[in-house]
Amino acid sequence: MTDSHKNSPLDGAKPRVRFAPSPTGYLHVGGARTALFNWLYARHFGGTLILRIEDTDLERSTEEMVEGILQGMRWLGLDWDDGPYFQTKRMDIYRAAGVKLLASGHGYYCFCTKEQLEDRRAKATAEGRPPKYDGACRKISREEAERRKNAGEAAAVRFAVPESGVTFFDDAVFGRIEFANSELEDFVLLRSDGGPTYHLSVVADDVDMKITHIIRGADHISNTPKQVLLYQALGAALPVFAHVPLILGPDKTRLSKRHGATSVISYRDLGIVPEAFRNFLALLGWTPPQTAAGTNEATPEILSDTQLIQLFGLDGISRSNAVFDNDKLAWFNTEYIRAYSAEKLLPLIEEEWTKAGMRVDTRDGNWLLSTIDLLKPRARNLKDFATSFRAFFTDDYPSDPAAIEKFLKDGNIRKMLGELADLYAALPEFTEAETERVLRELATAKGIKAGALINGARVALTGQGVAPSLFAVMMALGKERTVKRLQKLN
Repeated sequence: MTDSHKNSPLDGAKPRVRFAPSPTGYLHVGGARTALFNWLYARHFGGTLILRIEDTDLERSTEEMVEGILQGMRWLGLDWDDGPYFQTKRMDIYRAAGVKLLASGHGYYCFCTKEQLEDRRAKATAEGRPPKYDGACRKISREEAERRKNAGEAAAVRFAVPESGVTFFDDAVFGRIEFANSELEDFVLLRSDGGPTYHLSVVADDVDMKITHIIRGADHISNTPKQVLLYQALGAALPVFAHVPLILGPDKTRLSKRHGATSVISYRDLGIVPEAFRNFLALLGWTPPQTAAGTNEATPEILSDTQLIQLFGLDGISRSNAVFDNDKLAWFNTEYIRAYSAEKLLPLIEEEWTKAGMRVDTRDGNWLLSTIDLLKPRARNLKDFATSFRAFFTDDYPSDPAAIEKFLKDGNIRKMLGELADLYAALPEFTEAETERVLRELATAKGIKAGALINGARVALTGQGVAPSLFAVMMALGKERTVKRLQKLN
């Protein structure tokens, strides 16, 4: 397939792409990356992104999972243009497609029972043959099949796969892929209860919705020849297929719960900001052009939505599987938190305070924003503002026992910090310069290193052994809180 097919819609038309998750689980990382790639492609060309919920698995699909998928999409900032459509409300389309395939001779009735099929598969496996359908009902004449069906005998509808030759397609990522038809079984289109299988419903929907590009995981490659046959049998033009590589864990096995969080919402709950997750996810299996468009400068890793949309193309998608690196995600998150304004961070941080049961006085907006600005360079995630930074926003905070043992074990240090509190209480001007001067003068007078008082004060004021500059911390806490917390040591 040529580069022009990879990077632009067919015949210059604006692309119509779809994200079609199954609500049998929450939106996972692989699905989110598929949704993102479709979104970027649609936005790059000014096309349409359709959201379709493939909920025909009635036993496993739930409204809770549907809402989880929508919630995950919204958190990621991936807006769709049409939908959501639900396959359970489109059954007439699939049955009509099944009838059309029967009428054209591409489909036939299958009267085999579940028990018969299982027995034949077991026998084939025992004899070393592929356990695929043996085509028994394909031999029944059309008239006989119609008679048995009209007499009330239960029957599924199968697709009559050509018995020889190959089925191929040109993939925008992997190039030409072909399958020998002899390796494909006559797959079911409609079950005996009239319900559609995945292959029929997905192709009928994609044809009806005029989908031009199907961007999905490489695990769907094995499904594609059957779907190509269906497009051809229905007289529909093939879309462009682009199968994206899988996402693996650090141990190079398929990403799963044993690697940690796999649900997109889990990353929100871990304190990841959505733009960081989007940026990280976009680079899992896709490499932007080596130089930014219109410049001679190398493309950076930190890319805004505008840059991602401008640079995205199917030719940048790798054939190699991507590895999910939690450390890299943490790096993206810290970079984005640092770059966010305090105003943009505040509502995200307030959500963390609510989840942590914290009551924060937000009446002094200037103080609140300046404190966030002080802390954000040290934040790895949003949860830090309700955990390790808790002491800046409430008097109800824990202290690190190890930090207390290391810096406040000496009773003399505690006593000196009490004296420091009294000196601060008497200060007419409570500024960074004045608080530092007073502490250092007290250390000199007591014959100890200033660092001993600085480290002890830091633990007393924040509960942590590591924090921003002590005197900046004092300014964030204010004179009253600083004095009070130092006095509590004695």
